[in-house]
Amino acid sequence: MFTGIVEEVGTLVVREDQTDAARLEIRATRVLQDVALGDSIAVDGVCLTVTSVQDGVWSTDVMAETLRRSSLGKAEKGSRVNLERAVTPHTRLGGHLMQGHVDGVGTVLDRTPSTHWEVVRIGLPTGLAQYVVEKGSIAVDGVSLTVSAVSAATHPEPWFEVSLIPTTLRETTLGTRAPGDPVNLEVDVIAKYVERLLEARR
Repeated sequence: MFTGIVEEVGTLVVREDQTDAARLEIRATRVLQDVALGDSIAVDGVCLTVTSVQDGVWSTDVMAETLRRSSLGKAEKGSRVNLERAVTPHTRLGGHLMQGHVDGVGTVLDRTPSTHWEVVRIGLPTGLAQYVVEKGSIAVDGVSLTVSAVSAATHPEPWFEVSLIPTTLRETTLGTRAPGDPVNLEVDVIAKYVERLLEARR
């Protein structure tokens, strides 16, 4: 589990594409302070397993399913990525509970700067729109955010907005995401469970 509070921004230094997977090597500092083989680290919101660590670089294997369903499929050498270690029983829950299981890939539509924050509008797959509500939580590239606005339920191309404070703009990759860029989305898992339970009752 993760909380969506990014610990640092790492750099993808090696990408080795294989037949049905890819091997990634990511340079980092803070998330490697107490890392062990087999630990989980969220990369742009995707839960990945540490397979090796050497000289400030950790490796992970990403299966085809993950590459297909997240923006990691298009990540290239030099890409900057948000990193967060899995929570412990003593971790402050500063964001919201996240699994690191991406539900879909959205697209940055627009950015509106203000004096002290920036509003970012993100388009999302139609099937995810029902889980996104104003003042609810959503993870964007592994960053826990509060939804500040949503499109009308009947809108043919659904979107939502988030307001990013200076710290988020400075300390995560969301500060540099431009219109047209893909972003990983994870909706609130509780909403999905509630929907499933209601379906069973019907």
